[in-house]
Amino acid sequence: MLKTHYCGDLREADEGADVVLAGWVHRRRDHGGLIFIDLRDSRGIVQAVFHPKDAPEAHAVASEARNEYVLQVRGKVRHRRPGTENAALPTGAIEVGAERAKVLNPAKTPPFYINEESDVSEVQRLRYRYLDLRRERMRDNIVLRHQIAQKIRRFLSERNFIEIETPVLANPTPEGSRDYLVPSRLNPGNFYALPQSPQQFKQLLMVAGFERYFQIAKCYRDEDLRADRQPEFTQLDLEMSFVEQEDILQLIEQLYVEIGRELRPGLRIPAPFPRLTYEEAMRRFGSDKPDLRYGLELVHLTNAVRGTQFMVFKSAVDSGGSVEGICVPGGAAFARKEIDALTATVQTYGAKGLVSVAYLAEPAMATEDDVRSPVMKFLGLDLARSLGKIAGAKSGDLLLVVAGLGGRPSKEPGSAGRVKPALDALRRALAAKLALADPDTLQFCWILEFPLFEWSDEDERFYSVTHPFTAPVDADLATFASDPAAAHSKSHDLTCNGQEIGGGSIRIHQREMQADAFRALRLSEEETRERFSHMLEAFEFGAPPHGGIAMGLDRTAALFAQDDDIREVIAFPKTKSASDPMTGAPLPVDPAQLDELGLRLKEP
Repeated sequence: MLKTHYCGDLREADEGADVVLAGWVHRRRDHGGLIFIDLRDSRGIVQAVFHPKDAPEAHAVASEARNEYVLQVRGKVRHRRPGTENAALPTGAIEVGAERAKVLNPAKTPPFYINEESDVSEVQRLRYRYLDLRRERMRDNIVLRHQIAQKIRRFLSERNFIEIETPVLANPTPEGSRDYLVPSRLNPGNFYALPQSPQQFKQLLMVAGFERYFQIAKCYRDEDLRADRQPEFTQLDLEMSFVEQEDILQLIEQLYVEIGRELRPGLRIPAPFPRLTYEEAMRRFGSDKPDLRYGLELVHLTNAVRGTQFMVFKSAVDSGGSVEGICVPGGAAFARKEIDALTATVQTYGAKGLVSVAYLAEPAMATEDDVRSPVMKFLGLDLARSLGKIAGAKSGDLLLVVAGLGGRPSKEPGSAGRVKPALDALRRALAAKLALADPDTLQFCWILEFPLFEWSDEDERFYSVTHPFTAPVDADLATFASDPAAAHSKSHDLTCNGQEIGGGSIRIHQREMQADAFRALRLSEEETRERFSHMLEAFEFGAPPHGGIAMGLDRTAALFAQDDDIREVIAFPKTKSASDPMTGAPLPVDPAQLDELGLRLKEP
């Protein structure tokens, strides 16, 4: 080894020790004789002092060194002089008196500062990701991710789980996002797919008798990217036999509470985690991943406005849509431009506009002078009072209302026409504006009983909301195949602070029930046989009742790192266009390689 100690591990107990350190020059300070270098390695920073008389050769090396030079330093650990300690550093009570030094490698001036947080473009950071990862925040994020993975492995191993790897080259699936396809040279014209999840394999492991399986699995989806999505991502994947849903919920809840307690004790994690059905979450918050750190629950006003001639409300009700709102405590003080900004937010999510009603007195006692609204002459005082009462408005509150024309629901679970997404966006915008969400609280929540299927008018068929192996709730067992639109699933999503962290379900484990699910999805006999014959056959050989969950490791690490973007906890992520500025991927392929695979590029 070129070092005897890590820079960041030295402490007062090491006083007098002869050490050899190696790392990067984090910061260099020349005090007109004495030179101070903060030397950084993967464990932290320590100050090395170079004296021109005591160690002239070492001092000469330090004189030439610059930031990010790779340096080896030999010397003795000593206490810093009183008054020069640095309480911000774990090593701040000591320093190393340099006796010898050697430049192991010089460095060009980096394209951005390594020794301080500065505003650097995403492309620049990813182009020089190996430099970005040297920065303290990024290093800490990657270390935290490692610690979370280690905790997961210990936690599950102590509970009799077996870590098993499943194939990366698998068969394409008809459900979910687009697959990344891999052509087979040995089987021309056929393709593997990179797995979107190990779903089928982990269920087959239950049939194989491994009652508790897990892996930290790499998964792939060819989908549009955003802050919480990457084309390749990592998830904690687990499956359990002979369990009920409650067993899975309690296991994951205990795991996340322990991760917080051991690795981020400064964060507050209220437990037990609240539980909402999908329908309740949509009704109260307009989202299947609501942030429960604050209220601002939706107010349902459709029945109250029936019969009104105010066309914004009337057209929504007559078309089968809805009228819903949010009551904002103290919001009557909002300026016009603030309400205009909120209006722009809901319009981004498909709403035509936002109706605002400010109450300067209790609605029941309000006069026309006490109620302010741009549409007051269309509402009338009686309706304005009634809406305020239903919303529970107090003096000084503001009621914001969205009227939706209904419209076809999105395929995205959690979207009901245009009203719910708009109100969800409004709720989040208000919470940010009013600073309602405690940044040091992780408010987890279980969302249960998603719809089993959703209908696509475009394709004139049902799709699985999660995947086709999800079991229906007991009450729908007899009717789920004949009435798919009304069926609910034994599903469970874990959300936190407005984000989905993971999800799973109790699975179908009986052949005939699985065949019924495929029929409800209108999969042909040929497609079922081609894609899933191995699953149906496996269920004939004594498949146990089983269920599981997949938790996003990237999202989990970002959550505990208190970062909104999963790229901040991934060593080498892609941009939002799924490209890598550092390596240039994706790149064109040599025509000879395409020819070997029997492929030909189509002209754009």
